[in-house]
Amino acid sequence: MNQTKRTSPWSWIPTLYFAEALPYVAVMTISVIMYKRLNISNTDIALYTSWFYLPWVIKPFWSPFVDLLKTKCWWVVTMQFLIGAGLAGIAFTLPMDHFFQLSLAIFWLVAFSSATHDIAADGFYMLALDPHEQAFYVGIRSTFYRIATIAGQGLLVMMAGALETYTGKIPFAWSITFLVMAGLFIGLCLYHKYILSVPASDKAAVTVTASTIFKEFFATFVSFFRKKQAVAAILFMLLYRFPEAQLVKLVTPFLIDPREKGGLGLTTSEIGLVYGTIGIIGLTLGGIIGGIVASQGGLKKWLWPMALAITLPDLVFIYLSTALPENLLIINCCVFIEQFGYGFGFTAYMLYLIYYSDGEHKTAHYAICTAFMALGMMLPGMVAGWLQDHLGYANFFWWVMGCCLVTLAATACLKIDPAFGKKK
Repeated sequence: MNQTKRTSPWSWIPTLYFAEALPYVAVMTISVIMYKRLNISNTDIALYTSWFYLPWVIKPFWSPFVDLLKTKCWWVVTMQFLIGAGLAGIAFTLPMDHFFQLSLAIFWLVAFSSATHDIAADGFYMLALDPHEQAFYVGIRSTFYRIATIAGQGLLVMMAGALETYTGKIPFAWSITFLVMAGLFIGLCLYHKYILSVPASDKAAVTVTASTIFKEFFATFVSFFRKKQAVAAILFMLLYRFPEAQLVKLVTPFLIDPREKGGLGLTTSEIGLVYGTIGIIGLTLGGIIGGIVASQGGLKKWLWPMALAITLPDLVFIYLSTALPENLLIINCCVFIEQFGYGFGFTAYMLYLIYYSDGEHKTAHYAICTAFMALGMMLPGMVAGWLQDHLGYANFFWWVMGCCLVTLAATACLKIDPAFGKKK
């Protein structure tokens, strides 16, 4: 591949996708744990944190600007700096009286910067690697995405739990945690400023005018919806994760709530171990194995095994909510199984987004795909807390299991080139 500066993909893929994951984890997962510890209700947590998906839903509206203005490298570094500043801003709001409203506003700004960073990072990934490399490294990028998740909702949450115990001040403990995240992210920003490859194709448009931008914008959208199987593809993007979109918002509250409320009554540090470490290790291993087998057999061969893997393991939460085991080993095993299946099954989803985005405007088309992905997570998540409040945890998890039929129906509609993703 023609590049003006070539560095090994191993020098930037791990850190780039670590940096892509960390703010997403902070906005989507750590915020849920933090607000639950700060006594916000399940209904409010699910409703308001689901709105954080909005920047990812609407990001196609500014993806042409990322394509035309500056380079992908410039956008990556700039957004990483803004995200670091935003994480620090959240830390300073938590001790305030109106912390909920203020932190929600800053979380939304971090989400906006993170969504823009995703456009640039994913576009850079496709520019710097050829199709086979993209299929091979999809497991690696997912792995380091999950490592960032372990660092965020695992180690950092465990640190917050330790600080809660040591200081007795929950808001202070979470402020320190977010300051640590901010410092870590600024360090990643500085590293990427000097290490990223420079593909010859990563360049700003020579002449950029308002007319050019709007013409490109409409051309991008029209070409996206004119692709073959557009309706089936959009339904798949919206519905493949329909059960998970509801489950993910209530897993943490379920683990934290006391047993008299139908939860498991775990501490913050135990949450960091069970869901943020053991669970993410399962997720990571599933992603690695998924990437390896997909690069050998292709997406078409592994689509149905992966669809079943992302749905059937949800059964473990029916067991946990019914039996309410106290043994931490049993809880860890159940979460590991569900997360391993999710990691394996999610590989098919990510590869399909790359498959559908291929061709002209691939960066902007991939951004549109991930917008549909975010919308598919946002809408079901908004009502998940209300459903759980009315159904209770056990019945809610039965409902989620029934929703797995939607995933399988959406998968059945796809037609995929058997050669895509196979090793040549």
